Amino acid sequence: MTRRLFFSLLLLVTSAHAAERGALLRVANIYLSPDATSAKLGEIERGREVVVFDSSREWLHVEASLTEEKSLTGWILDKGVVRASTPNGDRILYGAAIDSEDEASRRRGRKGAAQDAMRLYYRVYDYFPTSPLAGESLYRSADIRWQIEKADVSARPSSREREAFLREGMEEKYFKEVMKKFPGTKWADLAAFHLIDNKLCGDWQAASKCPLKEAELYEKYASERPQSPANSEALYGAAVRWAALIEIFKTEEQPKKSEEAKARAIALTQRISGQNSQSDWSARAQSLLFLVQQGIPTYGNAQQ
Repeated sequence: MTRRLFFSLLLLVTSAHAAERGALLRVANIYLSPDATSAKLGEIERGREVVVFDSSREWLHVEASLTEEKSLTGWILDKGVVRASTPNGDRILYGAAIDSEDEASRRRGRKGAAQDAMRLYYRVYDYFPTSPLAGESLYRSADIRWQIEKADVSARPSSREREAFLREGMEEKYFKEVMKKFPGTKWADLAAFHLIDNKLCGDWQAASKCPLKEAELYEKYASERPQSPANSEALYGAAVRWAALIEIFKTEEQPKKSEEAKARAIALTQRISGQNSQSDWSARAQSLLFLVQQGIPTYGNAQQ
């Protein structure tokens, strides 16, 4: 190795160690030089990461992530950049993420606000992994990403395929990261619950195979994670499917299985009501129980 190459590599390593990462709480313009009159290179969205190399008065020399794949180097004003060294940085990022999530929920909310929230929540965990907010933030980031992908997947023609393996599902690695980093927490339980989505059928096509399999998935989850905040929701998901099977088994000329399905639906709805009588799932279970006991079909076109 030549002397010049050695010192060049040493400089690169030193610079990498000296660089500090930060997340933007604002939309920032990135310029060619530390001067707002210089050429504008691009625009950095909220929650995007910058790697700070140097500073010059009120300017920062950074490498900025414009998208998941594209980044560039330039200068931004040293405003709204939260670093791991920022006092109360976890709460600052978390608060900004909540604001963006709220904005996304509004009818005429800011375009891209959901993606902003997704990135900002992730930065809380990324920069402050020991923060009391880290687990919830990582879960919320994964949940927003999941819901965005779910809407996209549901709009595709393949979403109506009966078998789950025939359609493209949502990316699971982010929820699995929650489960790996925060095992035994409610955030891991909720992440595991969402993963069931990828195993559900697109369309039952009035056959018993899908609701039977799905009821099993939900009951298995409830059994394995009894303390999960989603436990009652999982049981309700199973109860809905057993209620649907009452009519489906009739069309398949299996009256005995239809009666068994009715008994399973009643048992599950009563179980949910006994868990927390004040919850929404308890009220919904009571409504479903009433329909089942009255013999009112909950699936298909059957009328009485």
